[in-house]
Amino acid sequence: MTFVRAAVVTLLIAQPALAERPTSLATVADRSHDLRTGRYEEIQRLCPAYQRQWPDQVRCVEFGRTPEGRPMLALVASADGVLEAAQARRRERPVVLMQGGIHAGEPDGKDAGMRALREMLQGPVAAEALRGATLVFAPALNVDGHERFGPWNRPNQTGPEEMGWRTTAQNYNLNRDYVKAEAPEMQAMLRLLNEWDPVMYVDLHVTNGAKFEHDISYNIAPTLAGDPALRASAAAVLEELMDRAEKWGSLPLDFYPSFVREDDPSSGFAADVGPKRFSHEYWAARNRIGVLVETHSWKNYPTRVRITRNTIIALLEMAARDGGKWMQAARGADARAAEIGGSIAALTYENTDDVRTIDFRGYQYVREPSAISGALVTRYDDRKPQIWRVPLRYAVRPGITVAAPRGGYIVPAAYAERVAEKLSLHGIQYRKLETPVHDAQTETFRATAVNLAPATFEGRPVMTLEGEWRPEQRDAPAGSLFVPIAQPAAHIVLTLFEPRDPDSLASWGFFAAAFEPKEYMEAYVAEEVAVEMLEKDPQLARQFAQRLAEDGEFAKSPAARLEFFYRRHPSWDERLNLYPVYRVERSDW
Repeated sequence: MTFVRAAVVTLLIAQPALAERPTSLATVADRSHDLRTGRYEEIQRLCPAYQRQWPDQVRCVEFGRTPEGRPMLALVASADGVLEAAQARRRERPVVLMQGGIHAGEPDGKDAGMRALREMLQGPVAAEALRGATLVFAPALNVDGHERFGPWNRPNQTGPEEMGWRTTAQNYNLNRDYVKAEAPEMQAMLRLLNEWDPVMYVDLHVTNGAKFEHDISYNIAPTLAGDPALRASAAAVLEELMDRAEKWGSLPLDFYPSFVREDDPSSGFAADVGPKRFSHEYWAARNRIGVLVETHSWKNYPTRVRITRNTIIALLEMAARDGGKWMQAARGADARAAEIGGSIAALTYENTDDVRTIDFRGYQYVREPSAISGALVTRYDDRKPQIWRVPLRYAVRPGITVAAPRGGYIVPAAYAERVAEKLSLHGIQYRKLETPVHDAQTETFRATAVNLAPATFEGRPVMTLEGEWRPEQRDAPAGSLFVPIAQPAAHIVLTLFEPRDPDSLASWGFFAAAFEPKEYMEAYVAEEVAVEMLEKDPQLARQFAQRLAEDGEFAKSPAARLEFFYRRHPSWDERLNLYPVYRVERSDW
């Protein structure tokens, strides 16, 4: 049998939105000295205009359509004409994919990226960067959100005068969607990633949070955990990026500046390994370098655009110089991931007790009771800089771990079509069983507790499952899927299918119906059945009496007492709480 691979999207040349040749490649941000940002029409005009200006160095491509019908555009740039994904693979050319506006109220990446690209193409800024690496740049991933334009869409942010909205037209936060991949915009981006396989994926943001002097933070994965060789490459990128930022006058951070206790600066910070729903963690799990760039929302827009532009150019220069080494490390990580079967793998990480005190450049503040909310509120005086001596939790250890199966996972035919779509989006290899397999030796996960979140999250009924994998014989009908663990995307396979991973399909509620009782026994029938069972089985009678004596809540609950017998009756649904994905040790399916 042959493996089914993820389909790649064929990119089409976007047609100019306006027939006439533009007289200028300047953006609204350029012309307003970074006080304002343009509408998406500007990208629709400039993307083909860049291609016309530099036809041998730029392609304007449409890689998807939004729910409201807008084109999702990207610019592919290379000084020596490496403008096709297949060509880049043949040439072993490093590819860097950058995106702005995944949160469309944060347009820094869009304006800084268009400016940086124009300057690199015109020269002399970073003139050689695009000769050593190919850039794929999507100025605004959340296009529909970008066009929900207004002056107060980011109340915690200084400028521009108007900006887009955080979420999509379907109210998805795209930077929570990398694993579950429900939004059409995310599906389009995953196909673009599959096609180009960039060695580095850069996500350009603006952070919310407290008021302080630091103007940008860099979160690069994998640096705290992950494949050792790839970690070394990513750590070197982070170290050089921090050095460069300091030299151009910024105050960079190498961790995300979110307080351990919300709104309390004295609680300090924690450098962590986040879940794979986030862009940089997701791409690191696919054995590449993920970069999350966060300018600080309280810096003015000209400052934020300038330092984002500097960051873009710095990363392209590093990619041109070191991208070959990164690609070698990535290929090694692919090979090692494919050998993970039978090993202990970490699904999550948590901070250790290791702490160091850092000097953090904040502002004077007071914490006092609020007459409005009744809570303690932090009030900053941004006219008075102050060094905060605060703790930083800087180390992590595995949290939830699992022994990876030696063979892989079986997805029963009833769920195959739906799951196959997700696998293809993630570039995961799988194959479909042509004939049924009966009484297969598997491991099954039967939930001992199912905890539903009190509210939906990102439109999903999020749940936490408790339980363990145990040996069991199950049938695998024809049409079921076998997903081998022995493949480069093994870490994403584990994320999708291990039910205790917070980004698994099970945790996101895709299999919620499997944990809902459907059939039932009427109470009057259960009463009669219980009497018969007690008469026929003295041991069951002793168990029932002991439970009554030892469990007061059980004794007081008529429903629980009847369910005691129903669960032991042949009519009980043996599939209730059975997670409908099985682990197998064999790989020859």
